[in-house]
Amino acid sequence: MVTAAQPLSPPAVPNRRVPAVRHLGPNWYACVMGTAIVGTAGAALPWRVPGLRAVCTTVWALSLVLLAVLLMARSLHWLHHRDQARAHLLDPAAAPFYGCLAMALLAVGGGALTVGRDWLGTSAAVALDTVLFTAGTVIGLAAAVAVPYLMAVRHRIEPGQASPVWLLPLVAPMVSAAVGPLLVPHLPPGQPRETLLLACVAMFGVSLLATLVTLPVIFGRLLTGGPLPLALTPSLFLVLGPLGQSTTAVGKFADVAPGVVPGPYAEGFGVLAVLYGVPVMGFALMWLCLAAAHVVRARREGMGFSMTWWSFTFPVGTCVTGAEALARHTGLAVYDGLTVVLYAGLVAAWAVAAVHTARGVVSGALLAGPRPAPGAPRPATARTT
Repeated sequence: MVTAAQPLSPPAVPNRRVPAVRHLGPNWYACVMGTAIVGTAGAALPWRVPGLRAVCTTVWALSLVLLAVLLMARSLHWLHHRDQARAHLLDPAAAPFYGCLAMALLAVGGGALTVGRDWLGTSAAVALDTVLFTAGTVIGLAAAVAVPYLMAVRHRIEPGQASPVWLLPLVAPMVSAAVGPLLVPHLPPGQPRETLLLACVAMFGVSLLATLVTLPVIFGRLLTGGPLPLALTPSLFLVLGPLGQSTTAVGKFADVAPGVVPGPYAEGFGVLAVLYGVPVMGFALMWLCLAAAHVVRARREGMGFSMTWWSFTFPVGTCVTGAEALARHTGLAVYDGLTVVLYAGLVAAWAVAAVHTARGVVSGALLAGPRPAPGAPRPATARTT
């Protein structure tokens, strides 16, 4: 009896998956945001320290490198782990972090014109900021619509799950509003400059109004639902983001408005910078004290390091730039002092978060998947032939 020859098995295809990036979520862009703001905020401090600007430029350059590395790693994540990427989009705890991508692009782009031009030259800095500002603004506006839509239609959220993380996609347009005015002087005079400035004002409104309807939900959950889980407690600092960034934005509007918009409107922007910025900065300082008290409590109860510690950086940095704007437009020394105090806290928070993150990356702990619950059965394999 003759049997047909069995077909040869195809050669084994090597596994091209990249396990190191499987659990690399969009929250990692917070590292870029927090690093970039240290450089840009430090460059505008009221008291000039020899060598400080060079240090700030170096820190900004580090944020640029981090951005390039993360963009590549996240591309590999989407290419090789699409199931996990889709899971992030459908997870109400992870989806809001897609706003961090936009803010990372915008923060690094704004830093290019603030300090990066010292090394790149003005022309290259303008080109880099133009690319990053355009990409960050498009992604930020898309996230501001898409993430709340997913939360309403696809996610299943309980009333007690309200979190400051919800603000992340809503703050991205405010970062565009604060960074965009840096490009205004580099456009042709006339309508191009006025169009960009008023577009930034429109994005200021988009983010501000969205924040005003979301923040009461978060504050109400905090008052009626008790403290946040220990790991999420640092996210209370995220509320400072729209407060500090909006104060920064109105200050930037007032800086560039003369000669761009008609005289009465330019004067109005100067008035807005003070009448809006002073009370909002006051509320930001109140929230800073409240959030710090919650963090101290959580630390005493055993809160360990997690990536949420990066919440201590960028939001505080926006308060630094907001205080700098108030110092320029009021001339009050008290805002100069506030700027220095907040910046010292920012640098300390960034150093702690950076050291712990570096340790977690080297050890692999931060890139590992979630641990199985105690008592859960271990995955097993069985032969089927």
